[in-house]
Amino acid sequence: MPPVPAGGSRPGGVRDLDGPLGAADLSYRPRDDGRPDPGEVVWAWVPYDEADGRGKDRPVLVLGRRGADLVGLMLSSQDHDRDAADEARHGRYWMDVGRGGWDPRGRPSEARLDRPLLLPAGATRREGAALDRERFTAVLEAALALDRRR
Repeated sequence: MPPVPAGGSRPGGVRDLDGPLGAADLSYRPRDDGRPDPGEVVWAWVPYDEADGRGKDRPVLVLGRRGADLVGLMLSSQDHDRDAADEARHGRYWMDVGRGGWDPRGRPSEARLDRPLLLPAGATRREGAALDRERFTAVLEAALALDRRR
């Protein structure tokens, strides 16, 4: 595994968003054009919170753009409802987004609201799955509300 540069991300890789989420251009704009768009779920290598060089290939819901980069939230198929209080004590907040074509096994997913990510151009793989506008809007509003409280 290559060494991880300062900032805790692989070269050209995903990293935590610096600055407020609301400063990005956030809107629902999925298009069937072969490129990742806001509202779609893409796959990317996301570093773990510890920023120690480890990470995982996982689905990410694209919320918008900041310049040429994408802004998104990682998804997980783990059910965090069971341990929501413990997760919140550690500053982690999750929201159910349901099932979608991003998970080949059809498992329900949750979006991590407290950790917006910056995905450089070329750091994602588009899989053609998207959330419907209603679910996207609910996730975006919850993430923005949490971001404003920080």
